[in-house]
Amino acid sequence: MAIFAANFKCNLTRGQTQTYLTELDSYASKNHIKDDIFVFPNQTALLPNTYACVRVGAQNAYCAENGGFTGEIGAQQLKEFGIDSIIIGHSERRTIFGESQAFVAQKFAYFAKAGFTIIYCIGEDLGVRQSGGVEKFLREEFVGIDTQYENLIVAYEPIWAIGTGVSAKLEDIAQTHEFLRGFLDSALLYGGSVNETNAGEILRVPNVDGVLVGSASLEISRFCKIIESL
Repeated sequence: MAIFAANFKCNLTRGQTQTYLTELDSYASKNHIKDDIFVFPNQTALLPNTYACVRVGAQNAYCAENGGFTGEIGAQQLKEFGIDSIIIGHSERRTIFGESQAFVAQKFAYFAKAGFTIIYCIGEDLGVRQSGGVEKFLREEFVGIDTQYENLIVAYEPIWAIGTGVSAKLEDIAQTHEFLRGFLDSALLYGGSVNETNAGEILRVPNVDGVLVGSASLEISRFCKIIESL
């Protein structure tokens, strides 16, 4: 079994997402797919987490039940949809929205206490990769994170490969995932320009337990081909 996670980011409408989820759930059911399939829509497209084969999760939420946090959603809103999985630490949250490691750790602790399945994202920029400081950088992204949390899934996404069409080399993925496996028992995903062409070879890399897919997941036919690539 593998894990296939689709991160829609700021894409697709509520109607489009509903159609997508219905078709994807039907596809997975008819084909008796036993892999874990997650879909993370944008906030306006959150739908009840009641599908038979697909889990609907949140791309982001604030670490509170509710309150005066303009522009955010909290645990109360997620509970209304029965959502119990979330992405935390994505590089776009860190770089574009300025989430510090301390704040990321605060969110992680809150949703871990609530029992959520957490896809925790880590990844270095190109400068770090070229300097040879990848392992040190990734270690620092675990500061304040309970790596023994039972519902933890770690997604390694090198920032320089996200949305660029350039995936990391297989040997780089293998080396980094081997490093991570040295201190993590959780499932390890790879993300960064994963598509229907390269997913198969990525999934065959040792210590890669699944993929976190961005733009290639927006078309259901492409995402299904990724699921079939294993």
